[in-house]
Amino acid sequence: MNFIELKKIIINKKEHNSSKINFELILDNKKFIVFSNSVRIEKYFCLFVVKENNFNFFTVVFNKADSDKINFSGEDVELNEEVIFRECRFNHENSKKLQTQFSFLKPKIIGLNNSFGFGDRLGIANAGHLRSLAGFDFEPVLAQQSIRELTRTQRKPSDVMDAAVFACLQEGWTSGFGADADHLKTKEDIQLMLKEGYTFFTFDPSDFVNNYADTLAEEKLNEFLDDFGWGRFETFFEELKKTYCKKKLNINNSNLSLEVSEMELKRALVKYGNALLHIKILYEYLLEIKAPQEVEVEISIDETESVTSAFEHYFIADQLHRLGIDYISLAPRFIGDFEKGIDYKGDIQVFEDEFKKHVLILKHFGDYKLSLHSGSDKFTAYKIIAKYDIPIHIKTAGTSYLEALRTIASVKPDLFREILDYSRTLYNKEKRTYRVSASVEKTKPAAEYSDTELLNLLNDDNARQILHVTYGRILTDKNSNGEYLFKEKLFSALIENQDLYDKCLTKHFIKHLSPFKK
Repeated sequence: MNFIELKKIIINKKEHNSSKINFELILDNKKFIVFSNSVRIEKYFCLFVVKENNFNFFTVVFNKADSDKINFSGEDVELNEEVIFRECRFNHENSKKLQTQFSFLKPKIIGLNNSFGFGDRLGIANAGHLRSLAGFDFEPVLAQQSIRELTRTQRKPSDVMDAAVFACLQEGWTSGFGADADHLKTKEDIQLMLKEGYTFFTFDPSDFVNNYADTLAEEKLNEFLDDFGWGRFETFFEELKKTYCKKKLNINNSNLSLEVSEMELKRALVKYGNALLHIKILYEYLLEIKAPQEVEVEISIDETESVTSAFEHYFIADQLHRLGIDYISLAPRFIGDFEKGIDYKGDIQVFEDEFKKHVLILKHFGDYKLSLHSGSDKFTAYKIIAKYDIPIHIKTAGTSYLEALRTIASVKPDLFREILDYSRTLYNKEKRTYRVSASVEKTKPAAEYSDTELLNLLNDDNARQILHVTYGRILTDKNSNGEYLFKEKLFSALIENQDLYDKCLTKHFIKHLSPFKK
């Protein structure tokens, strides 16, 4: 059997099994379990992703005479005198080579298209993420990890990118994906992510937001403004007063108009002035060192205690434009509680009343999209947001880890009990950098739950948040012998039950996306 004959067999198999996740392929007595959508038929080789003993890799089949044209790294096996197949590991070297070979495996600019951020903290969730998108008008942001998450999981930006590349290859996803360098706070953060090919840069100036500005006395506001870096801000208070306080601000030819007092302007400046200056520093640095790839910027002011008012949204958007900062999305701090891993908490009618104003301000400027961070499981809010015809970006992360634990609770309940008990001991310390309200006292020691009750815990707000914020310690803590407490057992169980994990993820994210179905 020569290479041309093999190509015909592979093409035939692919066509007849296009509706299946995988199929069996036998080549000269060598049996492969092939992911149907992964098959790539090229001039000099055929490539497909293989599942073998719960381990995934990709195989390249080619003529021995064309060996010099195949640059993927792996172990060669001769099928016969003419044909070789090469088993290639999913590693960083091959990830880069795949991106060179197939342009759709490089992250892209998404622009004003609706987008959905899937944070994959484990590196094995993106197949389920991609499957959930079928029939929905959202672009995937697959490589998404904040500096905080990278630190807690002890992963590198390249690990996150590689996981996205291999998932797209396996699933035959050729429409491209975004890569979010999430919650960047420093120039060093930018450098770290830029060199790995990330294209979407989320600037987080929350350390420079004054959460007390809403209640400070005017004397304190004036003290701040006296010391403010007006030179770097490239304007002065009197000029801003003329812009915002001397007339009604009519928003997008609607019934919404903003009458801004001098005090409101002072509070907006005190709350966000230094944050805007920090964004300017990060943005100018990104432009200065920009790699060959195109990039786009998101502004995140959501991880603060103080809610972003309608005027403050207008003020931030307007000042970003004045300062020459080109951004594609803005994440305000919406009213209500957007806690980790659970549904929206608050008066949903008040949320909608305020969200309408944010929509009108967005349409007034018309060149960016609204971004919802801590977007995991905010099903009540989705129903409101989906009513409005605006470009939107939704960002999730921890909910995919919780679906991994749902899988573990189903197939390895004793392991889940160990994780639950350990997480309960860690929660009060680990919660400090998250918006959560769970109480350990509202859960029980794991031994007191039946196997069925363990599964139901993944629907309990307290248990979800306890498990959500302790992920880093579960993935990295070791015993006195230097052995991981949970990581290897967790990954072994998930890889052995990858099909179930993928199904859990697909079902869970279809629930997220369904309110936006047109």
